[in-house]
Amino acid sequence: MPIVIDRNIPAYSVLNNERIFVMDSDRATSQDIRPIEIAILNLMPTKIETETQFMRLLSNSPLQVNITLIHTESYRSKNTEAAYLERFYQPFEKVKDKHFDGMIVTGAPVEDMDFHDVAYWDELTKLFDWTKTNVTSTIFICWGAMAALYYFYGIPKYPLPRKLFGVFAHRKVHFDTPDPLMRGISDEFHVCHSRHSTVRESDIRRDKRLKILATSHRAGVAIASSTDHSQIFVLGHMEYDRDTLKKEYERDLAKGLPIEKPFCYFADKECTKINMNWSSTANLFYNNWLNFVYQTTPYQFDK
Repeated sequence: MPIVIDRNIPAYSVLNNERIFVMDSDRATSQDIRPIEIAILNLMPTKIETETQFMRLLSNSPLQVNITLIHTESYRSKNTEAAYLERFYQPFEKVKDKHFDGMIVTGAPVEDMDFHDVAYWDELTKLFDWTKTNVTSTIFICWGAMAALYYFYGIPKYPLPRKLFGVFAHRKVHFDTPDPLMRGISDEFHVCHSRHSTVRESDIRRDKRLKILATSHRAGVAIASSTDHSQIFVLGHMEYDRDTLKKEYERDLAKGLPIEKPFCYFADKECTKINMNWSSTANLFYNNWLNFVYQTTPYQFDK
């Protein structure tokens, strides 16, 4: 089954050229099935790149997935034209009466700020509260994960002495009953990280409402969730493209910022070849998540 998105959104042609099965909304309305409804709150300045990355992962499933893109009203990105947001995105106020099987809250480049100083913090916390009643399962990414852990569980974020940047090996945590989100994922796998802050494993372990699904010796906690999987916290970036870290590295170099080469990312000294070893895990993880919300959400959500 395909992912269902507007034919005019840039991701449509990108995914179509990659031979990924996408369907426009006109054709989708003729399908007599109950598609999975997924909302994406995109807080990244690189809106088009980020939405395409997540749509690529969500399309790798036998289920039909409808995507709703959401933007904040209290802060408008300076990197994305207002006309683009008006055409393809909806404000939270327009979707607050709807129900979704799943939601993704992306990261945001505001790690150095106190949570309460972020321009859209009040709006974001209203959305956080809304997910508890209107969304079966929400994945919070990077800064979004740290913000949600702080808001729901009082877990603080801490600045890192230097940017955690690169591709890091992680170990899956084993339970008596295998976790549905980690089914089929190897004991050791890789995830991209690009952040200046972190949360402490000891803080998460102290709260019995949470469980850790994967950790890394170098990167710390990578994946955690509430015990019922209604909230999932991914501290890294499974969604990154092959060249995303390369672009970030070159951008920081051009700005004269202190930046080291991304860890275990380039396969040569010239920084031209990239060792992409995280994509299979990413596809499997998001497939597992879609399966989980499909089996958990009632056919008629309001019941």
